[in-house]
Amino acid sequence: MLAPGEPSDLAGLHSTALREIFGAPSFVRKDGTAEMWRYDASGCKAFFFLYPFGDALLVRHVETIPRGQTIPADPTCLASLRPHPPTPAS
Repeated sequence: MLAPGEPSDLAGLHSTALREIFGAPSFVRKDGTAEMWRYDASGCKAFFFLYPFGDALLVRHVETIPRGQTIPADPTCLASLRPHPPTPAS
């Protein structure tokens, strides 16, 4: 179940999938078994908070600077960080 305000296409994402979508993070901070991955663009920064689930690390929270209007993650910032935005399904 997603926490309120989390981007539905990113919350719960496996760390491998996150790296496939956004590439290598600009910065990684490890705090015990949890990690924070930061991605930098010219006009914004995104922070992905990953927590262990079994043998995997999953995205549990996403924030951006600047923040979104109604949630902590700004969709425009997240889209600008994707090297190749996903193609809409037909």
